[in-house]
Amino acid sequence: MRRAEAKTAKHQGGAARLPGGGRPRAMMGIFGQPAAALVVIAVAAIVVPQYWLFLATSVLVSAVALLGLGIVGRAGMNSLCQLSFAAVGAWTVAQLNVWEAPGGLILWTVAGGLAAMPFGVLIGLPALRLRGVHLAVVTLGFAAAADVVIAAVNFPGVDSFQQVERPGFILTDRQYFVYAGLLFVVAAIGVEWLGRTRMGAAWRAVRFSERATAASGTSVARAKLSAFALSAFAAGLSGGLLAGQVGMITAQNFGTISSLALFVVAVMAGSEYVGGALFGGVLIMFVPELFRRAGINQDWANVLFGVGAVQALSQGSSISEGMARRLRARRSVPPPDLRPEPTRGTPPLGTEPLLTVEGLGVRFGQVVALQDVDLVVPKGTVMGLIGPNGAGKSTLTDALSGFLPSATGSVALDGRPLDGLPVHRRAAAGLRRTFQQDRVPTGLTVGAYLRFAAHRAVPAAELEEIRAFLGCPPLEAHVADLDVGSRRLLEVASALLARPKLIILDEPAAGLAHAESLALADRLVEVPDRFGASVLLIEHDLDMVRRACATIVVLDFGAVIASGPPAEVLAKPEVARAYLGDEVALA
Repeated sequence: MRRAEAKTAKHQGGAARLPGGGRPRAMMGIFGQPAAALVVIAVAAIVVPQYWLFLATSVLVSAVALLGLGIVGRAGMNSLCQLSFAAVGAWTVAQLNVWEAPGGLILWTVAGGLAAMPFGVLIGLPALRLRGVHLAVVTLGFAAAADVVIAAVNFPGVDSFQQVERPGFILTDRQYFVYAGLLFVVAAIGVEWLGRTRMGAAWRAVRFSERATAASGTSVARAKLSAFALSAFAAGLSGGLLAGQVGMITAQNFGTISSLALFVVAVMAGSEYVGGALFGGVLIMFVPELFRRAGINQDWANVLFGVGAVQALSQGSSISEGMARRLRARRSVPPPDLRPEPTRGTPPLGTEPLLTVEGLGVRFGQVVALQDVDLVVPKGTVMGLIGPNGAGKSTLTDALSGFLPSATGSVALDGRPLDGLPVHRRAAAGLRRTFQQDRVPTGLTVGAYLRFAAHRAVPAAELEEIRAFLGCPPLEAHVADLDVGSRRLLEVASALLARPKLIILDEPAAGLAHAESLALADRLVEVPDRFGASVLLIEHDLDMVRRACATIVVLDFGAVIASGPPAEVLAKPEVARAYLGDEVALA
């Protein structure tokens, strides 16, 4: 978009609206899949024969548990103990039934979900340090331990043959199926709504990059623990639902193998989607039954599920995710090229210090990555940080943003010491950064990512303004469908939306054409005046550095070797030697 058009969008203010309808579109997204599931359940309640109703209800019980697995899946974590959480919910319902507690089965089921949440947090604690297969082993160990405990201790009411009582309005199997369907739909709406909140965006961001999530000002620990807690809540609901269905619970309902099968189906079907969770429930219940009727050992169903999960992992997407991508491909229209045309501004030069770095040093064993670096970034300035590969630029960025707590020296932002603060606290203090590699989570739309990364409530008009300013794709576009250059611009836009005091841009032009890099440089010149943030630009493209920066600092072998206006610094022999090995001027 041209500069004049960007200004028009800015001055329109509140008149600008999200493409596609804004809030109504978001509401359709929340209720779309649950509404479709409700229609399927309503039809099933009418047409499913009495004989199949028990299995149909079991489908919904499994689907609720799968919704919980979808939550931890959104956060990129593996949980192999979902049915252990379900056992906690079932045990709670059975115990409240024995006590004849007030409220009845519906409130008991909710209590079962709440009782499972502390166990979810407990299992989530190792996720703060472990990930991948290591976390999966921990959760599998918990499932095995829970299996032993459950087998040794009977559920309440089993010894006295006391069944869980249902209220009169869900007494029959068909009535209970409708009740289970409504509970699933309510849980699905809750999951869809959470997925569109900042918490849900944090799960997606953690899955893609924990470093970028922390750098955006979000606590990675809080995101992971909330995912496990809510996943356990959904599992506890499914356990309570099962208790009301069968009346009397036994340990066989929550075996470790069943938890593994549930996880495998979640991977294959895609339990992050409501439709995927419901489809997964159908697979878990009906495939073994079909095998039994065909005279095939039911255990072969788990083998089939395993093959499907391996196929999903090899393709990089579940059945539901693949379908969602194909639907997006049919609906989407290629966005126009909205990147700004190059213009020429004057790089601003401030005098009052904003970022003050004194004696910053970093060691990796015997290797000195930074040695006594002194640096001052003035307010209202675009400063460049350049140097050859291996000079220490990325190490300096990590040290400033808090990823290297062992760094020595001092760092202060606008007079406030940042020493000892974790990454997300430094971001909250006003220091934001981008990364060399693509760190924009692919599971979000452009608008959802910008709202998440801004770490504040952002009006739709402001989102549209920043999109137009940098030439980002439309707000309703999915990040997964964007090229690398568009994602880099999107990452810069997200940092600007946070309204920080200082933005450290680590090679933001990677993936952009040369003309687009120069256009980005022109936009960076406007940032201090337009957004009130100083910029520390780390870039290898010297044309972009000359165009955007009022002053530059040169690093080589972890030490500052030159600083000052670009023309003067690039003409110095020591800078030429650092880059080229000789004294040919770079200016």
